[in-house]
Order: sequence, then C-alpha cells, then structure tokens
Amino acid sequence: MKTVVEREIAGRMMSLTTGEVAKQAAGAVLVQYGETVVLVATQNAPMNAKFDFFPLTVDYRERYVAAGKFPGGFMKREGKPSTHEVLTMRLTDRPIRPLFPKWYREELQIMSTVLSVDGENLPDVLSINGASAGLMCAPVPFQGPIGAVRVGLIDDEFIAFPTHQQMKESELDLVVAGTRESILMIEGFGKQIPEDIMVDALMYGHEIIQEICDLQDELVQAAGITKPEFEVPAENPLIAKVRSDAAGKIRTAKTTGMKQERAEALRAVKAELKASYFPEGVEETSDGFKASDFDGAFEYIVREVVRQITLEGTRLDGRRIDEIREVTCSVGTVPRVHGSALFTRGETQSLATVALGTTRDSQRVENLFGEHEKRFMLDYNFPPYSVGECKPLRGPGRREIGHGALAERSVEPVIPEISEFPYTIRLISDITESNGSSSMASVCNATLSLMDAGVKIKQPVAGISIGLVKEGDKYMLLTD
Repeated sequence: MKTVVEREIAGRMMSLTTGEVAKQAAGAVLVQYGETVVLVATQNAPMNAKFDFFPLTVDYRERYVAAGKFPGGFMKREGKPSTHEVLTMRLTDRPIRPLFPKWYREELQIMSTVLSVDGENLPDVLSINGASAGLMCAPVPFQGPIGAVRVGLIDDEFIAFPTHQQMKESELDLVVAGTRESILMIEGFGKQIPEDIMVDALMYGHEIIQEICDLQDELVQAAGITKPEFEVPAENPLIAKVRSDAAGKIRTAKTTGMKQERAEALRAVKAELKASYFPEGVEETSDGFKASDFDGAFEYIVREVVRQITLEGTRLDGRRIDEIREVTCSVGTVPRVHGSALFTRGETQSLATVALGTTRDSQRVENLFGEHEKRFMLDYNFPPYSVGECKPLRGPGRREIGHGALAERSVEPVIPEISEFPYTIRLISDITESNGSSSMASVCNATLSLMDAGVKIKQPVAGISIGLVKEGDKYMLLTD
C-alpha cells in the first residue's frame, strides 16, 4: 500500500513515499525535496557463512534524463560512475555501516537512482536519507534511523540544504549525518573557517537531522512496518580459549619492531597456535572446537589486545597517544617535472609531482547542473607494493578516488586565483609506503610540491588523522 509522509524542512517540503515503486525490493523509498526526486532501493540476501565481513554495497547513479539532458560525447548511455557519483556512494555508506550489529553478515545492496533534478536542490544528501528510510522499511537489523543535511554559510548565516546557486556563494560545504543522539559522519570543506564556527555548524546541522529522523519514524509507523525477530549467532566458542592461551603472545607480537616485523611475528603466533589446536589438518577437536572458527577467534583477540594497549595510553610502536611519528620532507626530488616533493611520516610516504599547463589543459566536468572547468586536479594512487602486497591493477578504486578528492578539496582553497596565476595545475600523490593516514600525507605533500613548482598558494595546508577508541566511559583520542 502506498504511504506518503511529508514535512517542511529548511523552508521546503521533504516527502518520503514507500509501497508504490520497487515493491519487490526489501525496502524502497522515493525521497522528494522540491522537485528533486531520488529512488533508493535496498535488498538483502540470505546469510552466507563464507563472509567474515559485512558485505554492504552502495551504488548511486545520476541519469542525465533527470535534468532533461543527453550525456555528452559519442555514447548516449551512462557508463561507469563519475567521480561525483563514487564520492556520493562513499558518503552514503559511511554513516550507515556502523549501525549494523557486528554479527550481521547478510549481503546487502543499496541502490540510489536520481530520477529528477529541479536545478536547485542537490540530490546527493537525499541519497543518505533515502538509504536510511529504505533500511527502516527492510527486514534487516538496522539500528537507525539516521538523517543527513548539507550546511552552507553565506553572510555569516547557516543555511540547511543550500541550493545549487547558494553553494556557489557559500564559504562552507559541510555534510553532517547522524542519529538523534549523536553525529556519525562529517565531511566538510571551507574557506578557512574558524573552529568555533565549525562547531556551531555541526550543532545547527544536528538539529535538522533530528527532524529528518522523526519523518522516517513517521513513515515506518504510517506504513505499519514491523521488523522480524533476529536470531543472534552464538559467540565463537574458540574466543575464550584463544584469549587464555595466546593473549600474552599476541600482545608481544603486536608491540615488536616495525609494521612488517609485527605482522611477521603475529603470523608466527597464529600458525603455532593453529597447529597446536588442529594438528595435521584436523577439522574438529574432541572438545568440539572447529577449525573454521579459528581465524575469526584469533582476529577478535588481536583487536581486543590492540584496544587494551591503546586504552592504557601507549601505541603499538611505543609512542604516546598524542605523539606524531617522525616527519621528514624534501623537495625537488624528481627532475623534469615542474614541482616535486617527498613527504614521510613514520612508515607512511607520499611522492608528489606537479605539472603546470595552460588554461586549455583544464578539465571539463559535465553533470546534471551543467558544465564547469577544473583548473586544479589532485590524483591519489595507492599501489599494492606500498603495503607489501601483490594485486592486479584495474584503474583507480573507490578508495583512491575518495582520498584524492579529500586531499584536492583540502588544498583547493589556497590555490591562487586565475588572475594571479593563469595556469592549470595537476598534482599526483603516489603513496610509496603506507602505515595509516596516507590521505593526510598527500595533503601535506601537496603543499610542498606546489611551493616547489612556484605556485603562489595563499597559505600552507597540513592534515592529520584523529582516531577514537572507547570502552564504556573510558576513551582515548589518537593523533596520527
């Protein structure tokens, strides 16, 4: 049965509709804001024992017909997703993934399709709200709802869900997603916004989020949707045994030497323990322990030990919680290119190279709202050798596209205006070694390589990653 709920949010009407389109999907919702419409369908598959992770896939596609257009170029059918579509997929995935229980292993797919664009209201954030609403309607243990809002800043005033035209004038592009009680995801870029204004923007966005969560609960209630009872799998019986037999050895291995040395020491502990439990390929012991449960139990205890070490106030490499790894920088490392730099922080390293071109070398970008030119591009590459692995290369993946865009948008505000520096700039960050925070290493190295190329940036930009480990009321913030 068709069910529609609507509410005025930020001066425009937002509506959620279910039971009309894609009725065979596990949960499907049409999200409309103004005359921008996004269809979000969610589908789960039966629990599959082969997965030792949560196989969630998010897909987001913009059809040019939604704006009454044809795709440019020879082909008149959309092909692989654009950079913007990939970034929206990641934007939708991030706040949703943590709200599933750790035991949940069903394959789950979320597909967002932009059906209509009115030229004002942006569809990407609507995808997040639609995904949450679709999951609230689906028979899956989603611990939502969540809401998402874009916050702009014009003339010192915050604007929720700014229009396409307002975003051209806004000093802030902030996407916030969360539940009624807490914020789950922040992705924001600003023109050197003071810290106190950013905090106020987050609080402003969270107020809008609560309204969107209320609207989703209203949809579920009006549609009469009830969740099934979920059977929680029993705890892995090997966890307690591995904890008692090997927690000390795992702790020693995880605090030994550098990254590769720690990995080798841990592999040795794992191999020794598995051989003692299941000698000569035995699949099940007389105590009822199964070999198929071993890997999961071992990884569980590894994570548990690492959390314990962190909450005690130390790092695996012996650093304090707030201590940054040793940083070394050099410029002019590659001949012939217009600018280059090598940035190393601990065991994470970025090699950046810069090429300068004329305005004719700028990138033309086509989307539902028209065309625009990009004169600053930052590409991020993460070759498998950077972490000591062998993998086939099939073009940039979602992670590489996402990290490149993150670094690009972090540095773009300090690029000089075209009237001061009439060149197109292409910067490449190759991660030649990685042990965390490679995207922020790219931000730091972008500054170095741009200065080496003679680009008159407005200010240097640096980036750092922050992590959080929490156990009850005790928590640790990790710098770098």
